[in-house]
Amino acid sequence: MQIVYSRVSTATQSLLRQRHILTEAGLLVRTEGVAEGFRPADGVRLFEDPATTSKVPALDRPAFGQVAAAAHPGDTLTVSELFRLCRDLVDIYNVRAWCQARGVILRVLSGPLSNFHDLAANDATTDLLINVITAVGQFQRDIQNELTVEGVAAAEAEGRYRGRPPALTGTDRDDVRTAYTEEGASIAALARAHGVNRAAIRTALADLLPDRRIPAPRSS
Repeated sequence: MQIVYSRVSTATQSLLRQRHILTEAGLLVRTEGVAEGFRPADGVRLFEDPATTSKVPALDRPAFGQVAAAAHPGDTLTVSELFRLCRDLVDIYNVRAWCQARGVILRVLSGPLSNFHDLAANDATTDLLINVITAVGQFQRDIQNELTVEGVAAAEAEGRYRGRPPALTGTDRDDVRTAYTEEGASIAALARAHGVNRAAIRTALADLLPDRRIPAPRSS
């Protein structure tokens, strides 16, 4: 059996990019008249964590628990991109060990590890290459994070940093405020209607809420 796993960090992110990659690989099929527009191909089971931060280890995520219940020896677990499943060396070690213990093949469809037939293969060459490639990827992410922090700090020192622009402006912001004050619409309902998270709605309503503190955005 083919098992497919997808994940995004927040409710505002989309699974669409992953679904396109999986469709090109023949694991998903486009459908007409269905809201999501995709369904698993025959013999494929799809599991998705639609709003799960990468800070949660892969083995502890809700949908991966369903994967664990469904997987059998000889099955293949496929992800579109490695970082959708694992974000650091410890996580990929744990997932590989999980696959090895259950006889499950691990595949990635894009990126430098996409040429491996089985990332969970228990041989010295696979171990070495995965260690090198994932270590380099982790190093690049760490450097990028450091540069981002330094850039923000420098911009703040010069008075140029204003943070992320509000998600709702102009007419959209006015509509939200009118619906809240005159129609009694809830923050959750407004967020769904405008396709944004609740923090964006609270920002638009900041001076109208009993508690005017705006919660800091949650990181992915």
